[in-house]
Amino acid sequence: MKTKSIIIVLLTVLLITSGCSPRKAAFVASPVHAINLALVRDAHANRFVDMDYGIHLNVRDGRANHNILQKYDASAITVPDVRVNPEVNSFVSESMRRYMRTMGFNLDADIATDYMMSIAIKEFSVNFLSGIGWAGTVHLTLEVSDPDRKLVYPSVTITGRANANSSATDFTTANRVMNEAYANALEEIDWDRIAFFLTKSSTPALEANKQVDGDGSTALESTVIRWFIDSAPKGADVSIRIVSSTPEVKNTNSNFVGSTPYETTETFDIKGLTYNNSGNVQIEVSCEKAGYVTQRRRFNLRQAIDQKEISTKFNLVKEENL
Repeated sequence: MKTKSIIIVLLTVLLITSGCSPRKAAFVASPVHAINLALVRDAHANRFVDMDYGIHLNVRDGRANHNILQKYDASAITVPDVRVNPEVNSFVSESMRRYMRTMGFNLDADIATDYMMSIAIKEFSVNFLSGIGWAGTVHLTLEVSDPDRKLVYPSVTITGRANANSSATDFTTANRVMNEAYANALEEIDWDRIAFFLTKSSTPALEANKQVDGDGSTALESTVIRWFIDSAPKGADVSIRIVSSTPEVKNTNSNFVGSTPYETTETFDIKGLTYNNSGNVQIEVSCEKAGYVTQRRRFNLRQAIDQKEISTKFNLVKEENL
């Protein structure tokens, strides 16, 4: 009887002990939500064809916060695990190239003459705010440099936004507003202004500060000037030189070009010359003949560019008459 009582006590202790032993809590992983980046809006096809120059695109990631989801006030405790596919920098670079090619831009045509378009990604995020819903935001900075890497389009900020009122668990809507925000940013870019730099202007006045550098990339170098220099008597030697009062253009020595009547059509290839500084540059024409006094006349280059002509006649005076 005593043995039976001991067995009952032991069984009771085992039951109590097993009932009090802690159980391991089951681990439940938080779901991972994906934002799949895509170009959801097509560019205007062949909008900028036959550009005179190509363009090189450089995209860099300048974000301070690389999280695609930065604000989420639906929960004070947890923030959803949201990841982006593909990586933002590679997506922007590839999609913007495709967008530009569709419009007709010639990308990576010639490293010697290509302009450089630099894009910095400052923000690329989707956020959820109660009462507002999902909001996508894209901030880019853009600038364009000429082939000499001189800034011709100063840095501007491009912003694209999109939002939709939906539940905090509706990540399909989050995906949609993120892609729409990026599409809106692309449409916000002033593509006409960028194309302007890639097209040789019809007149020098339309690219007033573009310097002649000898590669034929300016309207000045395409402006044909008619020269007609005559003298009485004929057969005098004609020389010309540059006289400049602006540091961008250097003075030159006299250069013999022919004898009167001297007539030709030529384009300007004066390094550093722009339409704006041409008013401070003169061309000096000398006319000399044995037995006659040498004569010189100066012509303002701005006037010559506007009139597309330099013409004059020298009435030579014999030295013996002086």
